[in-house]
Amino acid sequence: MSVKGDRAIWEMETNGLNLLDLTIGEFFDQQTSLLQDKVALVYNYPEIGLDLRLTYGQFGDKVNQVARGLLALGIAKGAHVAVWGPNIPQWLYLQMALAKIGAVLVTINPAYRTHELEYVLRQAEVTALFMVEELRGNSYLEAVYSLAPELKNLANPLQDSLNSVALPALKRVGLLTDTARPGLLTFAQLLSEGETVSNELLLVRQATVTPSDTGIIMYTSGTTGFPKGAMLSQKSILNASYLSAQRNGLQPSDAFVSPMPLFHIAGITSCALPCFVTGCTLVQMLGFDPAKQLELIMSEKATVSAGVPTMLIAILNQPRFVAGEFDLASLRLVICGAAAVPVVLMEQVRDKMKANCGITLGQTEVTGAVSVTRPDDSFELKSVTVGLPLEYNEVKVVAVNTNQPVGFGEIGELLVRGVLVMQGYYKMPEKTAEVIDPEGWFHTGDLATMNPQGYLNIAGRTKEMVIRGGENIYPVEIEALLMGHPKVADAQVLGLPDALMGEEVIALLKLKAGQSADEAEMHAYCRANISRFKVPRYIKFVTEYPLTASGKVKKFELRQQLIEEMGLQEQANLKTA
Repeated sequence: MSVKGDRAIWEMETNGLNLLDLTIGEFFDQQTSLLQDKVALVYNYPEIGLDLRLTYGQFGDKVNQVARGLLALGIAKGAHVAVWGPNIPQWLYLQMALAKIGAVLVTINPAYRTHELEYVLRQAEVTALFMVEELRGNSYLEAVYSLAPELKNLANPLQDSLNSVALPALKRVGLLTDTARPGLLTFAQLLSEGETVSNELLLVRQATVTPSDTGIIMYTSGTTGFPKGAMLSQKSILNASYLSAQRNGLQPSDAFVSPMPLFHIAGITSCALPCFVTGCTLVQMLGFDPAKQLELIMSEKATVSAGVPTMLIAILNQPRFVAGEFDLASLRLVICGAAAVPVVLMEQVRDKMKANCGITLGQTEVTGAVSVTRPDDSFELKSVTVGLPLEYNEVKVVAVNTNQPVGFGEIGELLVRGVLVMQGYYKMPEKTAEVIDPEGWFHTGDLATMNPQGYLNIAGRTKEMVIRGGENIYPVEIEALLMGHPKVADAQVLGLPDALMGEEVIALLKLKAGQSADEAEMHAYCRANISRFKVPRYIKFVTEYPLTASGKVKKFELRQQLIEEMGLQEQANLKTA
């Protein structure tokens, strides 16, 4: 135990684990050499003609071919290369290949529209972009042509560089597919170019890459301003994946079905890379689909899967699952995080999916996990905590106003320090200084408590805390209560401006299929179970929430919509004045 005294301070532990002082490329080469014939990567989508099973040896060969192709295109060490698209195999090939040649992967949210794309390409100074043509009706091709019309006049994209007025840093745009489009490279051309570069030249480039080099620039959601690009080193990416895999007890014999998006930190350091670090099999989904995830768990005899709470709710309420169509006997662990995990949801995973929940608390800025539960933690412990700090993380919980450590069980802001903390926000030193203090502590913005054993629990976000008449109200507590109602499938709670009380609480409820309820019933349920000042003033029934591409609810956007719908603009102006 590494708790210090009687304050909420966790001193760094190693638990006998040594950090990997290697580049991602070096470690990947070791794995592909040792595990030549072991299945590494599966895409089981025969219904759309994608039925891929690669051994570690085959995966390594493909990655090397892509890496050589990037060298043939002149991608320099340290160059910023963006990937924009769903979880297709080419995404993973590029991720590993860019790490091998020391280029920086810039992840772009697949849901981004033209102005959001332009912001990231300009702010990150992206020199090459690889993308699909369109996704869910969003034409990536039209977006790129509108930003860089010069592309259409590029006669030979293999030899000629783009000269864009709007995006001066951008020199090449490539497709993750093989359909020819004016000015764009096809993925087949990239692979073909890789045949012109020797493995020796690739090894020469790899030798220049160091663990401290930036490996990824990953943009935050930007719900309270422009997105910020967190710079994550190769060392932090590799070790976050390694430590997460160790804590969750992943084994080489595991098959891991992951629905998590690869542009998101959880998709990389909690799902994909932990598989490759462990030597198990990654069954990657193209995107979240509850029925498909259940089918893959059953057909691949998966032992591990993952999802944020909204995903698990969708799985548990999937009609075919409710009807008992799926045999999930192989499944032992469901990794869940990115938002508070209600106890009732953990109970349903245990009772209906017959699997244990592994709870992860993470953030992009700490390369993934801050804390993770242990496989042998009791259900009762998992139900009231988000686990112990990960090895090599220092953690403390401090009073919001004084930054002094609080006592056990007291709510304060969660701070983290260690090798997994980001290098900073790209070209935003002021924003970096706002969250990383002079002593190296990253201020997460999470409200948390720590128990005497060091286990953490999350009370919400500092910016989501509701202050009603001087009383602090934590939405996660009310959400957990409402999720326990037998008619409620999901609950989201937030604060709305109020001229008298400062803020009032609203609960937005999604009911289970076939259920009906009214406000009076829910108000009575709340009054019977929580203090009167926490009872939501407003109850609203909804069928969906605005979600990020990673499945988290956009509470900031939801709040703005409600302010407009309910005519609360004047109160909102008073609150911010």
